[in-house]
Amino acid sequence: MNNAVLVLNQNYEPLNVCNVRRALVLVLGGKAEILEQNAEVVTTARAVYVVPSVIRLHYFIRRPRPRVKLSRREIFIRDNHTCQYCGRRGGELTVDHVIPRSRGGLHIWENVVSACRPCNHRKGGKSVAEAHMDLRMQPHEPRAGTYYTVERRLDLSQRDDWHKFLPELKPSSKWASRHSTNGSSSIPA
Repeated sequence: MNNAVLVLNQNYEPLNVCNVRRALVLVLGGKAEILEQNAEVVTTARAVYVVPSVIRLHYFIRRPRPRVKLSRREIFIRDNHTCQYCGRRGGELTVDHVIPRSRGGLHIWENVVSACRPCNHRKGGKSVAEAHMDLRMQPHEPRAGTYYTVERRLDLSQRDDWHKFLPELKPSSKWASRHSTNGSSSIPA
């Protein structure tokens, strides 16, 4: 009963991923319909139900565009796994506060960047100007793509039946290409 079920809005836009139990409650309550199903079944004392893989709600859910969570992983994705001071790609990256926390800098998108260890050590608790360094890109909050809430919860390589409902999302693009280097989403909104 813990298999993932893709939940689509009335207009076929992906909304969420839920478990089989929640999906069956929505379907049996008349709030959703099954679009794709697994070969598995759930047997109760009174009935046998097919296990849904994709369901679509009968009504439209309005929701605000999700915001990208501020985390190390998302900072590195936004910055394309590149040090924002020297341009070195990959390696051991750290998170640097442009205005150091010791000087009142906040832990917000507009104040954090990816930095390699040598650059982060060189900058230390100084401002960018005091350290005689330049930022390659002004930090900003990235925009969440259409599939942001769904893509972090799925493994498309194992879910062939979901591909036709998530056309722009490829198995290889799960994390690596969600955001381009300019911070805009690589998946059309």
